[in-house]
Amino acid sequence: MPSTYLVTGGAGFIGSHVVAALLARGDQVTVLDDLSTGRTGNLDLVIGHPGFRFVQGSVLDEITMDELAREHANVVHLAAAVGVKLIIERGLRSFRSNIRGTEIVLDAVRRHGAKVLIASTSEIYGRNDADALREDSDRILGSPAVARWAYSTSKAVGEVLAHAYHKEMGVPVVIVRLFNTVGPKQSPAYGMVIPNFVRQALAGEPLTVFGDGSQTRSFCYVDDLIRGLVLLAESGEHFPVNIGNPGEFTILELARAVLDVTASTSEIVYEALPVDDPQIRQPDITRARQVLGWEPEIQLEDGLRRMLGRAPVGV
Repeated sequence: MPSTYLVTGGAGFIGSHVVAALLARGDQVTVLDDLSTGRTGNLDLVIGHPGFRFVQGSVLDEITMDELAREHANVVHLAAAVGVKLIIERGLRSFRSNIRGTEIVLDAVRRHGAKVLIASTSEIYGRNDADALREDSDRILGSPAVARWAYSTSKAVGEVLAHAYHKEMGVPVVIVRLFNTVGPKQSPAYGMVIPNFVRQALAGEPLTVFGDGSQTRSFCYVDDLIRGLVLLAESGEHFPVNIGNPGEFTILELARAVLDVTASTSEIVYEALPVDDPQIRQPDITRARQVLGWEPEIQLEDGLRRMLGRAPVGV
C-alpha cells in the first residue's frame, strides 16, 4: 500500500535514486535537501510528478524537520557529508552536521511516530582488513587526528544514537551500512574513485591509481542498492544490515575495466597511497540475504556500461 516518505539528502546521488524508486511504486515523497552537495538536476525526472515535493532546507533546522516528520509515516535519512575529499577539507563542519543532524531527525520522528531508516557506511569498519566484513566485525581505527576516522566516528555515533532511541524511547529505526556504490548521477567532485576514473578516461587524461593498485574494493550498482535499501526501510529489522556487492576488484583492475568500457587510450599513473587506506573493503551480506532475501544482480562491468549509457537500464 502506498505510503508517505521524507527523504533527507534526496537531491544527492543515492537519495535521488531512492526518490525515483518510491514515486514509481506510488508513494508520496518529500525531499529535504540544503543543496550543499546535492543538485536539483538530479531530480529533473521527478519534478512535476504529482506525488513529489521539494523543500530546500537542512536537517539542522529543528523547526523544519519537526514539521516534515509530522507529515510523513517514514523518513529515510541520507543527509550527510559526502566523500573523503569533503571530510578532509571541512572536517569540523562534517563531524558536527553528521552527528547533530542525525540527533535532530531521531528526535523529530520520536515526537511524531514516524519510522526512520538511518544511512550509515562501510567506513564504520575503519581499516579492518577482514576478507568479508560482518555487521558485528570490529571497528579498527587509526589516530583521531586523521580526518577519515573522524568521519567514521561521526557515523558510528549516529548508529549509537539510533540504537539508544530505539531501546530507550521505542523509536522504530533501522540502520543500513552502505558500501561503495556506482551509477548515473554520481559526481567525481567528492573523491569517488569510479566517477573520477570515468572522467579521466573520457577526457583522455591519465587515470590516477594510489599505491600499487593491489588494494581491493567492492562496488554495488545503484539499482541493486536502492532495491535493498527500500526493502530494509519496510522491514521490521533493527540491527545494522550491510548492503553492498561482495564481488572484489583491485583498484588496478577497476582502472583497466573503465579503460575497456570507455575505449579510452589513457595511461595509468601511480601516486602515493593515502594514510590509513584499508587494503580490503568487502561486505558480508549474509544478513541481507536472510532478512530481506536480497542480493545484487548487476556486476561491475555491466554497471559501468549502464552508467555510461552503453546498455539500456532494465536489460
